[in-house]
Amino acid sequence: GDLPIHGRLERALAEFHGAEGALLFNSGYHANAGIPPALVGRGDAIFSDVLNHASIVDGAILSRAELVRYRHCDVQELSDLLAASRARRKLVVTDAVFSMDGDAAPLLEIAELCERHGAMLYVDEAHAVGVLGPTGAGLAEAWGVKDRVDVEMGTLGKALGSFGAYAAGDRRLRELLVTRARSFVFTTALPPAACGASLAALEIVRGEPERRARLHVSISRPRRSPSALRARSGDQRKSA
Repeated sequence: GDLPIHGRLERALAEFHGAEGALLFNSGYHANAGIPPALVGRGDAIFSDVLNHASIVDGAILSRAELVRYRHCDVQELSDLLAASRARRKLVVTDAVFSMDGDAAPLLEIAELCERHGAMLYVDEAHAVGVLGPTGAGLAEAWGVKDRVDVEMGTLGKALGSFGAYAAGDRRLRELLVTRARSFVFTTALPPAACGASLAALEIVRGEPERRARLHVSISRPRRSPSALRARSGDQRKSA
């Protein structure tokens, strides 16, 4: 069901992420459920933060690889687990910004671990695209590790206000997903209107950085408010 506008959007997303290629999926769930099984299988291992989104967990289960969960953002435990693993292939998957806690993954340290242990790195940028980074491309851009991430998954239905999702990476990744990601192969393409809306949203993200600046100012206000400070100090007293 692809039309020229789907190709235009994929090329725009690849350029946005500084990647060789991108592939559209019908939702973030479709992407996270379909990409891990295309990359790993029996005899392999997926290392997943315990607070990763449910769609990532489902994709790991569907892959039939061993699912190894590490404590939230615990780089030392992840290092120990990677070192102990005898899996044929290793895939580390993490949210960039976690949906429930709102904190960010230590991507620099995770990227270093993946390089040290020969693991692939998959980053779900759903809550970071359009919000973080000099051009709004996400946490990997913000921390300067884009060239060390094998798969960047992003959604079009959050900050971009449209619908759908995508994976960005090198040309070989796209070719593999086109033939092996079942959640891409066995469904219909995104509506052309949604692609047009996403293209327009990308232009706004790239051309109007002041919107991100205003967003971060708005985010910082409640954190600095007296009530927030009182609540934080109250929590500290309780924990003490």
